[in-house]
Amino acid sequence: MSDIRPLETADIPAVAGLFQRVFRNGETASPAFIDYLRQLYLESPGCDPEISPLVYVNGEGRISGFVGVNALPMTFNGRRLRAAICGSLMVEGREGDPLAGARLLKAFLAGPQDLSFSETASEVSAQMWTKLRGIALPQYSLDWVRVVRPSAFALDLVASRIRPARLLSPLARSIDQIYRSRMDRDDLRWSGLPESPPVRGTLQAADIDRQAFAGLFERLTAQFALRPDWAAGQLDRVLADAVDKPDYGEPVFAAVTARGGTPVGAFFYHARAGGIARVLQVLAVPGQAGAVIDCLIEHAAARGAAGLRGRTQPALLEAMLGRRIGFVHAASTVIHSRDGELVEAFRNAQGFMNGLAGEHWSRLIGGRFD
Repeated sequence: MSDIRPLETADIPAVAGLFQRVFRNGETASPAFIDYLRQLYLESPGCDPEISPLVYVNGEGRISGFVGVNALPMTFNGRRLRAAICGSLMVEGREGDPLAGARLLKAFLAGPQDLSFSETASEVSAQMWTKLRGIALPQYSLDWVRVVRPSAFALDLVASRIRPARLLSPLARSIDQIYRSRMDRDDLRWSGLPESPPVRGTLQAADIDRQAFAGLFERLTAQFALRPDWAAGQLDRVLADAVDKPDYGEPVFAAVTARGGTPVGAFFYHARAGGIARVLQVLAVPGQAGAVIDCLIEHAAARGAAGLRGRTQPALLEAMLGRRIGFVHAASTVIHSRDGELVEAFRNAQGFMNGLAGEHWSRLIGGRFD
């Protein structure tokens, strides 16, 4: 008879193998990957023994399903909460037990947490969430894209599937240089950014390290009624994982300051010359989101990025309008709570979620385990 139970240390090799078969074309799980899963789900700061990843054990006694879970302490108008982030949901051999995935998700949502959410729900997963009284949040569910160098941008998309296409990089650079040099400083086009950016206001962006970024996080999210309340060492661990994404390039942290040095924003992205920069987090005080986004785009362009891609938040969405930023829907952000006030906080854009308060910081996305 099948069973659903909390993940145990002895289960990690089987879960790693399941992950490889379901998501990574059947490659053998490396010792480094097995170690990472153990640290991520059982040993990281903030782990809550009552909010655990779950395994699905089929009738033959074999682990054939898994849902990854990370606990995240949060605060809502001063009230401390326990949130649970739902990560990878996977089932092998679904034809033998088509309800295994739904049973895993139902068991997860029945846990003791005040709030459950995911920012990477597929269409199938999102449907399961809504059937279990969860809701999808459209304003949190879009990826934003800004083209900087159009030829390199298109080439990077092609090369992600056909590696030899990168041999055309010198040609793409030449075309982009000619195209951008002919743009006026104030040109606002979907197809690219001028080589000479327009004159901005008094805000300045400067590189910082990850510790300085962590020091700005609480200050730059204080306006949200519902926001992370990290356990000791948890944010440091999240950022340490987040920087280690060689598939995306070099990690870049920057602070945006007003005249006099007052911080008004910060951002964190990965970049490689000629590639599309992956933006993990943008932070801004109220009223400065547009200027911070401008600083981010110009900062990445100066590093040779072909474009930028990141996840929206309602606090940034309005500021992105009119900046030739496009939007795509790749996955849904979904939430579930028995507390209606928490649900309304997200519906009213008062909840801070996505990025570091989500799943994309994990090395499971963009990391390597050779």
